[in-house]
Amino acid sequence: MSKFTAVITGANKGIGADLAAKLLAQDYSVISVARHDPEEQHPNLHSIKADLLEPDDVQRAANAIADRFEVTHLVHNAGLIWPALVEAAKPDEITGLAQLHLGSALTLLQASLPSMKKRGFGRVLFNASRAALGAPTRTAYSASKAGMIGMARTWALELAPHGITVNVVAPGPILTDNFWGIVEKDSDQQAALADRIPVGRLGTVEDVTHAFLFFCAPESGFVTGQTLYVCGGASVGTLTI
Repeated sequence: MSKFTAVITGANKGIGADLAAKLLAQDYSVISVARHDPEEQHPNLHSIKADLLEPDDVQRAANAIADRFEVTHLVHNAGLIWPALVEAAKPDEITGLAQLHLGSALTLLQASLPSMKKRGFGRVLFNASRAALGAPTRTAYSASKAGMIGMARTWALELAPHGITVNVVAPGPILTDNFWGIVEKDSDQQAALADRIPVGRLGTVEDVTHAFLFFCAPESGFVTGQTLYVCGGASVGTLTI
């Protein structure tokens, strides 16, 4: 039986899939919560399909998790961007991304808390974004990602007495499908963006999962309420994508 059990939203691809693989290699059990099953299979990898934009679907998934698993780690990784200049932004985009990035995390945490509190141990992690500091065309996205940081700090204070830490990883431009949905793959725009990042390159999935693994570790119990920008220095100055 695995020592730890991690729920990872969006574990079917990208950062979530890489983190799932790394945790499985450390003998975790992993539950993927996403619209599609993971491409990879593993005896300790479980899949619960859910659309995190739909509150009822999230609640169904949360109930299934609570019934079957004793969760020790919750990693809310799934996300969408929905870019739009302010003139074209719509209020329902804010509502939708608030449900995806914030509301679904709350529902999944509430389902996981009993097992974490019983054990006196837990790790809650968010995949936010450097865009929480502001970025053009990111009205709904930046608002909800900034909300993650505030919510994580509140949860960190409430849950610290129970041995549960809550932290945020905030990536900058990372080479994933979400990024290539905004910037054409291997384009001049991609190369120019890499040149403007202080370390001189775009981030990789592994850059982000390395940060998540630090926060996941039992040895990281004295770190809570923190946001770690994994952005090649882009959060230090101004970067326009």
